[in-house]
Amino acid sequence: MKAKTTSTLGLAAAAVVGLVACASGERRFPLRDPMWRDTDLVSVNARCHEEPTDKDPHHVSCAPTPYKASLYWDGADNLFYRPLSEMLGVVSSGESVNVNSMDEIPDSSWFTNRLGKGAVTLEELRLGGCTSDVVLDPEHAADGSWIIDKGKIEGETPGFRMKVPGKGRYFVKAESLSNSPERMAASGVIGAAVYHAAGYNTACEQVIYVRPSTLKLVPGLVSRQGNFGDFKRFDQKALDDMLASSTHRDGRVRLTASAWIPGHGIGQFRYEGTRDDDPNDVIPHEDRRELRGMRVLAAWIDRHDAREANTFDTWFADAKTPADSSPGHVVHYQLDMNETLGSLWAWDEISRRLGQSYIVDWADLTADFFSLGSIARPWDTVAMTTGREIFGYFDVKHFDPDGWKNEYPNKAFSRMTERDGAWMARILAHFTPEMVATLAKMGDFTDPGNTAFLATTLQGRLDRLLERYLTRLSSIADLRMEDASTLCGVDLAERRGLRDPARFAYRARSNKSGWVTVTRRPAGGVCVTLPHVAADGGARDDAPERYVSVVIADGVAQGPLVAHLYDLGPSRGYRLVGIERPERLN
Repeated sequence: MKAKTTSTLGLAAAAVVGLVACASGERRFPLRDPMWRDTDLVSVNARCHEEPTDKDPHHVSCAPTPYKASLYWDGADNLFYRPLSEMLGVVSSGESVNVNSMDEIPDSSWFTNRLGKGAVTLEELRLGGCTSDVVLDPEHAADGSWIIDKGKIEGETPGFRMKVPGKGRYFVKAESLSNSPERMAASGVIGAAVYHAAGYNTACEQVIYVRPSTLKLVPGLVSRQGNFGDFKRFDQKALDDMLASSTHRDGRVRLTASAWIPGHGIGQFRYEGTRDDDPNDVIPHEDRRELRGMRVLAAWIDRHDAREANTFDTWFADAKTPADSSPGHVVHYQLDMNETLGSLWAWDEISRRLGQSYIVDWADLTADFFSLGSIARPWDTVAMTTGREIFGYFDVKHFDPDGWKNEYPNKAFSRMTERDGAWMARILAHFTPEMVATLAKMGDFTDPGNTAFLATTLQGRLDRLLERYLTRLSSIADLRMEDASTLCGVDLAERRGLRDPARFAYRARSNKSGWVTVTRRPAGGVCVTLPHVAADGGARDDAPERYVSVVIADGVAQGPLVAHLYDLGPSRGYRLVGIERPERLN
């Protein structure tokens, strides 16, 4: 065993030497701070245009034009037209373009660095996108004080819109006893908490227990079941029937309340292209790392319904009124996580394939055609866990992080590279077992066995994701200068116990001073001591002779981490300016 280890270390050392030699002749990063805030948060002027309203047929809006996602077109485009056009053309997929010098992405109108950049407390995890002013208190609500002013006209889940005095408006969804009781509300709240902690913008989602007498209907409302059903009267009988067929506890109805998103709503966003009427939207959405890497997050909780219909854009005007005035800026939200944690379709044949094959999967169909259907598929043997049928086919055994698919192709997901996936995995590595257990408890299940099952399954799927995406590119993260000459970080693969600690054999070499000292610390901590190669005075700060690159290998990942620094002298110390994660040591 010792001889094998020595040989491996020798090969790694030789590869590190080669990488340093290649890197030493090229200056890659300028001497400046990383970009941690995107300019798309700066207010801009949108084109004014006529946008009639019920109250003003000649209303002029100075916000971007609302975009309404078409379920027909989105499905047809991604299932048929786009695959055909890509088959007939040349498709290229480079790296994401909104990545800063630290191999991360800046805070933007799409994403805010939370868990990946700092700690998220358990209380912050529970709150998700909620603030105290929108948290509901149904226990002390007076009868008839929550006003239902609109029936739900989209989606399969029954629900309505209501107004709560002093709080605002909420979209409310009910649970059907015949369709995964308690899972639906749990998934909405847990999914939103996961996405928010990771960094995405989400609505405030809450599981609430309401006395039916708290709700009061505005007369003359209509509703529609599904996206294509007929409109029907939404009167007291319809409401009573909805509540009667929902989950109850102690005489109260279990519901999910989603707080109204502030700002002026302008519809959904697409996972490709840009908004022509938003001057800030200049990066094609399919080339944004936060949308590409979201595939790994969606795979964890099995959010196969990640499509444009479950997104929302809102315009935040600088002026309080009117809400659609300019200047302002757009903020992009992820909505509706109810179709996670094992949701089912009406057809079991599709439900069994969710997460493993597209609804119409041309690759699978072609393979089945030429093999005469002889290929054994993983969904042929998948089964629900006895006693936990509310979670459908959500499990660990059949979960393949590489092969996970949503309902139909999502262009950003399809363009995800190894670096995009590793970026998200570094964020997910900060979800501790305690946080995962907290997520499961947020489902507020009546049966504690469901809580235990969900915690175990989420943890198992997370472990598989981390095993896949933290062992190829370097998993050393949170890199920083601890003092004038000590570069420190944390190896997330070691911290998460993906390999025996003895497997991690660290080596580091500088292009200026050769092999350098590596010190290991508990919980995956690793530090490199850098001898100074430049004096305090003399050459300018960004002179080539001050530029240093350090290659760090951990003996586990296929690729190393390359840190780029400037030595500003013993008194001012080294300054870290860039990070690279090559795919291989050689």
